[in-house]
Amino acid sequence: MSVEPPGPVASSWMAKPVDAIPTGALSRLRAEAAGCRACPLWRPATQTVFGRGRAAARLVLIGEQPGDREDLAGAPFVGPAGQLLRETLAQVGIDAASVYFTNAVKHFKFVPRGKRRLHQRANAAEQAACRPWLAAELARIAPEVVVALGAMAAQTLFGNAFRVTAQRGVWQTLPNARPALATWHPAALLRMRSP
Repeated sequence: MSVEPPGPVASSWMAKPVDAIPTGALSRLRAEAAGCRACPLWRPATQTVFGRGRAAARLVLIGEQPGDREDLAGAPFVGPAGQLLRETLAQVGIDAASVYFTNAVKHFKFVPRGKRRLHQRANAAEQAACRPWLAAELARIAPEVVVALGAMAAQTLFGNAFRVTAQRGVWQTLPNARPALATWHPAALLRMRSP
């Protein structure tokens, strides 16, 4: 794996430090991430769910972590939350084919319940293990705007003090001066009862 020099480096895309950022084309990064063993999440997961979309995307949408359907398909935002997200993008005039979709964590963390696999939040160490992959995606794509979907993605970008409930929809400035904001994850919207 090719990386920037070792030692703590502040990713210009995230508030949290990254020890080493992989470099190369997205196809190379995807192949390298498929073999990632930096945390135990790879063991029960079906596969690594790396980002998908245009390498020259102006907009990157970052979710929290893959769900059951994403784990099985190997692509982000293909389940019910992804369908809602794509419908919302279409309603506001954004072509989903022009967007890069990814997650802060690249493996599905779950607990088995009968035949179902129930989502579990990745812990701090698991999130940190995936941070180099997200930093690499953002560095390679260099989008004009980044949108974090959900608390985990927002805190990865803006730091642990960020609260989606209080700060969603408020423009933030990333360390590299790029604009970014956070909002609810579409899965949270699906769980809300009120329209």
